[in-house]
Amino acid sequence: MAAVETTAATDSANKDVPPGVAEAEPTTAKMIGRDVNVYYGDKQALKHVDLDINANQVISLIGPSGCGKSTFLRCLNRMNDVIDGCRVEGRITLDAADIYDPKLDVVQLRARVGMVFQKPNPFPKSIYDNIAYGPRIHGLADNRAQLDQVVETSLRRAGLWEEVKDRMDQPGTGLSGGQQQRLCIARAIAVSPEVILMDEPCSALDPIATAKIEELIDELRENYTIVIVTHSMQQAARVSQRTAFFHLGDLVEEGETEQIFTNPRDERTQGYITGRFG
Repeated sequence: MAAVETTAATDSANKDVPPGVAEAEPTTAKMIGRDVNVYYGDKQALKHVDLDINANQVISLIGPSGCGKSTFLRCLNRMNDVIDGCRVEGRITLDAADIYDPKLDVVQLRARVGMVFQKPNPFPKSIYDNIAYGPRIHGLADNRAQLDQVVETSLRRAGLWEEVKDRMDQPGTGLSGGQQQRLCIARAIAVSPEVILMDEPCSALDPIATAKIEELIDELRENYTIVIVTHSMQQAARVSQRTAFFHLGDLVEEGETEQIFTNPRDERTQGYITGRFG
């Protein structure tokens, strides 16, 4: 990856503050992308994206289908590495360390930056083993008692413990769709990540299950940094503190969620959130 000079990790919300308006308190960026370009073969999917992801906040990535939001999300834990013909340029850091450094252990990166996918994908294992799998392979528990504690804590944080504590040996695939998605969130939490990526995590769920996931996201941000791709602007408005709007591979604008939805700076953002295109 080409090295690109980065600036200090400061909250981009402080840029272009109008006279007489108090600046927001600076927030430390957990991850920073600078001049990120992504190509699938000869097609450029992302163009010169600069984005700060603040610690212990939820940032929503919104925009029409094919705009590059999921492509950028996959850059953050190098999931694009597994796509033939995909090339990433620029610089992305996690706690100021370049995640595309050739010496970096990608397995360890994906433990620090977990991912929850659009469709719930529990392993064909018991509920217990779904959660225990990651801690086992990463050596996060020295004995069964410690592993039991990790499993219980992860399920409690995902709001699922009370529903499954009496059937831990049953298949995770036997849970409802919403429960399966919370199981996948618990599985991600179990390896003690710092960042959780969510790619349209509620698109396959009914409204009740969606509400539970959204409540969970709000609780999790106390301990984790969360990046969510969503096709629902209402969901972005409910769960996120910051929102980034992508269009045709460009990051059009990013800012506090309320500002993006009530007073966007770019007419393309205005057109998208008012439904003139999408």
